[in-house]
Amino acid sequence: MEIFLQQVVSGLATGGIYGSLALSLVMIYQATDVVNFAQGEMAMFSTYLAWSLMNHGLSYWLAFALTVTVAFVGGLAIQRLIMRPVENAPILTIVIVTLGLLVIFNSVAGWIYSYIIQPFPSPFPTTAIRVGSVVFGPHDLGAIGVTLVLLILLYAFFRFTSLGLAMRAAAQNPASSRLVGIRVGWMLALGWGLAALVGAVAGMMVAPVIFLEPNMMSGILIYAFASATLGGFTSPGGAVLGGFLVGVIENLAGTYISFIGTDLKLTVALVLIILVLLVKPSGLFGRAVVRRV
Repeated sequence: MEIFLQQVVSGLATGGIYGSLALSLVMIYQATDVVNFAQGEMAMFSTYLAWSLMNHGLSYWLAFALTVTVAFVGGLAIQRLIMRPVENAPILTIVIVTLGLLVIFNSVAGWIYSYIIQPFPSPFPTTAIRVGSVVFGPHDLGAIGVTLVLLILLYAFFRFTSLGLAMRAAAQNPASSRLVGIRVGWMLALGWGLAALVGAVAGMMVAPVIFLEPNMMSGILIYAFASATLGGFTSPGGAVLGGFLVGVIENLAGTYISFIGTDLKLTVALVLIILVLLVKPSGLFGRAVVRRV
């Protein structure tokens, strides 16, 4: 029982990180109907920026604040300068552009910072918390807390602010939104900026666990896709909950299914994606989208 509880706790911690990145994927998808395959590499590049700022003497939280600000502006700029010119192009063209961004961010990070693995500090205490025989890692609990705080803040922003309501309207019905004076193009850019901000937070939360290097988000992105698919690409809250579920399922499968172990954990995420798409394509909490032909 102790092993089971320990794996559930660890799964919730990693699941919170998967959920954060899944949330950023869902935000862009809701705004543009496009999946951003470069989301993980954007998060990785932002994490390197935070690492550089801390190496130049800034405190963790000051570097954190500057990084999420730069990530927001960078996401906004990517939408306006790169994605906007192709927004009316076929979906395959847009997908290829995001894949190109993935390669560019990865290559530039390797060129600037090299591919040597670097340690990344955690802002949380190092002393483990014990409850009976179950050990809670402070960083694990902190990552869960950060994910939940992000979700609450975003919910409040989209639910109770006029800008958030305008962004939701622009994503759901661009034509009608233009008729009432909403600047749809800028709303989409703000969506990209917020998604880049959330992705940067996810990168800074996962880096202390897996260390910092240009390919660090490759596997995490697959888990994030599984989380968003499981929860539903039309449900931000579902994507975060899907992240927690994927984290727990991954850990339990690696512990109790002998042939999976630690080597085939990534396969669990891929199997989940396939099963959900076969059984309930809209996800557990997503809504089916009906389009008139």
